[in-house]
Amino acid sequence: MRKKIAVLLITGGLAGAAWNGYAWATESSSGREALDTADIVMQEPEPEPEESAEAEAEPDESAELPTPAFDSPEPGEPRVYDEYDNGDDIGWLLIPAVDMKYPIYWGTDDETLKQGVGYHEGDFTVPPDGMGHTVLSGHRDTVFRELGELEDGDSMYIQFEGVQYEYEIDKTWITDAEDRTVIVDKEEPILTLTTCYPFTFIGPAPDRYIIEAPLVDTVPMEDE
Repeated sequence: MRKKIAVLLITGGLAGAAWNGYAWATESSSGREALDTADIVMQEPEPEPEESAEAEAEPDESAELPTPAFDSPEPGEPRVYDEYDNGDDIGWLLIPAVDMKYPIYWGTDDETLKQGVGYHEGDFTVPPDGMGHTVLSGHRDTVFRELGELEDGDSMYIQFEGVQYEYEIDKTWITDAEDRTVIVDKEEPILTLTTCYPFTFIGPAPDRYIIEAPLVDTVPMEDE
């Protein structure tokens, strides 16, 4: 019995060491980087208008409510992203809660996901400027190792074509790997992150970890 226990402990230790070694090696080639606070573009506060004492005493109840920082797409034909091919670098995903930023690549084929986070191109998905459902995927043993640490209310940012899009997490769940109800059309701009689950599972994982975050703000980025 003692020999069996010893064998199990040794086997478990070797598997753990192999997993850590694999994760370290693949992380170094996934392109993810430590996040710097300067990476996030901050919204410049608008100056408060000067008001007279009379205006302060009698507020204008008919004044319109502030409009969102982002605009709906113009009516007409949807944009066609012919300029992007699988594997093309298209922007960055920034997640302050885990102090990481990740390069985003067009497509989710095996070769593209080896580079980093992949944008899922499909009939029900659009890049952030499409103001619809944006879906990003990544391997849980490389780029998305810390995804399980995120909580409701955490912010995530996508920087794409000169605009920064801010999303706020409001839902997380675990589903079967064959679930096809995750990538669907959305009437509002929403970011969904997907990765395999459990995070420390060795071999093809049976489930998927899903994070959903509606868009809350956009900020133009200065030209470099």
